[in-house]
Amino acid sequence: MAHSMTMIDSKPERISAIVPCYHCADHIVAVVSGLLPYVERVYVIDDKCSEGAGRLVVAAGFGEAVTVIFHDTNLGVGGAVMTGYSRALADGMDIMIKVDGDGQMDPANIPALVAPILQGRADYTKGNRFFSIEDLERMPKIRLVGNAALSFVSKVSSGYWDVMDPTNGFTAIHRSALAQLPLGKISTRFFFESDMLFRLYLARAVVRDVPMRAIYGEEISTLNIRRVLREFPKLYLRNFFKRFVYSYLMRDFNVGSIETVTGLLLFGFGTLFGLVNWISYGMAGVPTPVGTIMIASLPVILGAQLLLAALAFDVSRVPTSPISSQEHFRS
Repeated sequence: MAHSMTMIDSKPERISAIVPCYHCADHIVAVVSGLLPYVERVYVIDDKCSEGAGRLVVAAGFGEAVTVIFHDTNLGVGGAVMTGYSRALADGMDIMIKVDGDGQMDPANIPALVAPILQGRADYTKGNRFFSIEDLERMPKIRLVGNAALSFVSKVSSGYWDVMDPTNGFTAIHRSALAQLPLGKISTRFFFESDMLFRLYLARAVVRDVPMRAIYGEEISTLNIRRVLREFPKLYLRNFFKRFVYSYLMRDFNVGSIETVTGLLLFGFGTLFGLVNWISYGMAGVPTPVGTIMIASLPVILGAQLLLAALAFDVSRVPTSPISSQEHFRS
């Protein structure tokens, strides 16, 4: 239960689970009990839970295998997970699994979740509820539409074009990848999972989806739709621009950089030139000359082609070499 052997190392990996707690007192003891057969240590983070979830875990008497940490103030799911990550790293854990305390994540999926990491094929794995068509039929329609939209936007923002279901909180990460992340800068609220993907891309970590079924209980999702529509777009846009600047202007200047910059300039010039002349000739009641139309349309067409080429280049740059494997061979 406590250790698993990797394919690239003879040293057993120490696996732990991080469980953020907030309004999950009805399920937390059962969740922790279900995790213990699969992990060496469980870290329960009571994020100022008004229901006393942390105290219930302490009272259950799980022993040294379970560590309960209490927050004096509510830091959000991301803040609770960061606390758990930091403690697990300090305790020498190698793989940290994040599991919600509401009982909607099946611990039986843990072996499949950590397998790509143990095999040296990934640094970070996450559940994907979109893999099975049959399972999609069970997903509440509002979640299906919302998650599908978020998945596409997250691909553009994070750079992980092969990853779906970005808000899935059932994840696992290797300590070598976690050590590369600025834990203090990661979003502490509901944008946590998406922000993790952005930070992992900057670290060039390999992320893989693991197909799994979700358990939909009677709990109401705490992810408020209005909050998502109000806050997420600007956060995704911020991360996209940061990723472009870091990856295509500061760290490197490559074909994708040239295609993007040139494409934007041409597309912008053609659009602006065409709009100004269309308004000018329209107000004068004179047909727009063919030459003017060509001067406007050709840069727009060429710019669009360059931007599509830049998109294809970005898709081809999804990280494929795990950080954990690189560190093993350097050591």
